[in-house]
Amino acid sequence: MKIKGMRWWIVVLLFLAAVLNYIDRQTLSALAPTIQVDLKMDDNDYANVINIFLIAYTIAYLISGRIADKIGTRAGMFVFVAWWSIANMLTAAARGVTSLSIYRFMLGLGEAGIWPAASKAVSEWFPAKERGVAIGLYTMGATLGATIAPYLVIPLATHTYSKTIPIITNILGPGTGWRLAFIITGFAGLLWLIPWIITYRRPDNSKLITASELEMLKDSEVKENPNHSDDRNTWSWKQILLFRGTWLLLVGRLITDPVWYFYQFWFPKYLATDRGLNQEELKITWIIYAAAGIGSLLGGVLSGAIIKRGATPESSRMWIMLGCAFLMPLSPFIASVTGLSFSMVLTFCTVLASLAWLTNISSLVVDVVPKHSLGTVFSVVAAGSTVGGIIMNMIVAAMVTQSAKVQGGGFLDHGFHFMFDPLLNLVSGHGYAQWFLIMAFLHPIAWLILKFGGIQRLSSAKS
Repeated sequence: MKIKGMRWWIVVLLFLAAVLNYIDRQTLSALAPTIQVDLKMDDNDYANVINIFLIAYTIAYLISGRIADKIGTRAGMFVFVAWWSIANMLTAAARGVTSLSIYRFMLGLGEAGIWPAASKAVSEWFPAKERGVAIGLYTMGATLGATIAPYLVIPLATHTYSKTIPIITNILGPGTGWRLAFIITGFAGLLWLIPWIITYRRPDNSKLITASELEMLKDSEVKENPNHSDDRNTWSWKQILLFRGTWLLLVGRLITDPVWYFYQFWFPKYLATDRGLNQEELKITWIIYAAAGIGSLLGGVLSGAIIKRGATPESSRMWIMLGCAFLMPLSPFIASVTGLSFSMVLTFCTVLASLAWLTNISSLVVDVVPKHSLGTVFSVVAAGSTVGGIIMNMIVAAMVTQSAKVQGGGFLDHGFHFMFDPLLNLVSGHGYAQWFLIMAFLHPIAWLILKFGGIQRLSSAKS
């Protein structure tokens, strides 16, 4: 059986994997107020748990891309999804900060792998003019997962099971609702494995692709890579670390990804603390994830349209990213305006810009790195993202507490006092408004680094 437009069905599977990835990740954020009370966690405990997740994420990024390059996209994605789904289900067994941290560490080890594996799938199945849209689509899946997560898990967490299904309460004990949420969302990932393992192959090995689609992909490969680099000639670690694009893209994501991490991990707490929203009212966070989904897709569509007008893929990404950088100075007004509605409108705009940027900087990796080493380079670049997230987490934790020295700014604060104490003490106790001000400058700075670093001149690396 042949399926017309098989590459788009591949994206559907990547989209669904991303949905599940972010549902599993956001379950903790959405239920943070409830879980903190149940497990007797303060904000610094919460920061510790997040940072342990991000540390695992960073470690996994450094190795998951290499795994995907070595064992292939199909097997790599199967391993990553199975691992994180089981880890998410095990989170239901948490009885305190330590056990919760262990399970979130395991989750981080699995969840990072989806992104280098998905980027390899896009490089295998899509020509340059469609990659931005493909990446935008599966990135939109992540934001959809984050959008619907509160609507799925908050009702599960707040339901009175002792009255309706007492046997579940007897099995799971205190906190039955949020524990059940982790079990159900994790199990969904195991179900996803079935269609993936059945359908995914590289185009030249797929029995489902039509002859016309396969020919189109082969023609685009010849045009984009006339020297046709051998897919088996994987770059060594030395080559990867000496490639200038690796460091430009790593720094770009290190500087800008903390914005998206903040919206995932801290924005619901900002709304609860500074805007006075309760657990039920935090469902309003669907707005920021909807904005992220729109931004992910729009960023890909616009860059693809510019490519069709004759621009190089690298130039098209940079033009869209410049527009995103111009929108980010709206960030400080999110905390300063008096009305919640206006604040959420500004949030919508900045999140949309942040994710349109993320789609295009991710596309840049695919544009300038050969397929045989894409997973590994993507992993190294993305590791910069999680390091940025860890630093952001420490800074924000210090901002919302009165003394960074006494209470600490998260897990890494204890290991890097000599490096971060001056900064943490400087921002300690100043609240969320200061972070919103910092976010105004991150994307413009990163764009200048990429531009003057010559990211647009690196496409020759694919030869």
